[in-house]
Amino acid sequence: MMRPIWEGGGKVLPLLILLLLPVLAGAETLVATREDGTEIARFDVPQGTEWCVLWNHSVKGFPVSDCYENQAGQMVLMHAHLPDFAAGLDHIPGRGRQVTDGQGGYFILDINEPVPGNAYVLRPGEGAVDHRLQVGEAVVSLSAVAPRERVRIALLGSIEQ
Repeated sequence: MMRPIWEGGGKVLPLLILLLLPVLAGAETLVATREDGTEIARFDVPQGTEWCVLWNHSVKGFPVSDCYENQAGQMVLMHAHLPDFAAGLDHIPGRGRQVTDGQGGYFILDINEPVPGNAYVLRPGEGAVDHRLQVGEAVVSLSAVAPRERVRIALLGSIEQ
């Protein structure tokens, strides 16, 4: 006669809970991959974790950032910092709110824009542009390992990993 898993002498159920814990906890991972699927970077980003894509403006050379957050398993663009109104940098009215950074540049706050499909493709610039992925204190240069290549940045749920 077969016994239900919860009657396994106290062994099966705890093991099952340990195996399912990442799923139950909503564990998500931020992954950057080349077009051929080669992994460049992998970070644990539980709900509420913020990460940024950083780069240096190709003409002016100053750092620019777009910052995202894991909101219940959804990649959401939260805010950006643009130190100048240089070529290609501007605030789109109705998409967040623009405030000064006190140093001649500006922040775009409260963007709160979900990224369709929890992923997008970036083509990291070469050399001084140096596209980087930052999670907490950890920084990975996408430009150093995949300059001018298609790099997919994706937030993966525990089932997709």
